[in-house]
Amino acid sequence: MSPVRHNAAAGRFEADVDGGIAHADYRLHDGVMRLVPTEVPPAAQGQGIAAHVVRAALDYARANGLRVLPLCSYVRSFMRRHPDTQDLLPASGD
Repeated sequence: MSPVRHNAAAGRFEADVDGGIAHADYRLHDGVMRLVPTEVPPAAQGQGIAAHVVRAALDYARANGLRVLPLCSYVRSFMRRHPDTQDLLPASGD
């Protein structure tokens, strides 16, 4: 797998993997990064690649003072499993 890169023009974090490109797509609105579908090509699934790409997106959000709204089921599950990401969630009133 190649290093994860931020493709701001496409609104996603991505990495070259066997079978194509793994990516976590996002949309920014009012300081909130809405993480939408995360995809890994079938040939590269089950290798922890999605976690690597999502972690890069969350690290970017943290470094840039963004909140994260996990609209992707994988990202929601990832954030539940990693308590260190909970502070990125929008406050209930946001």
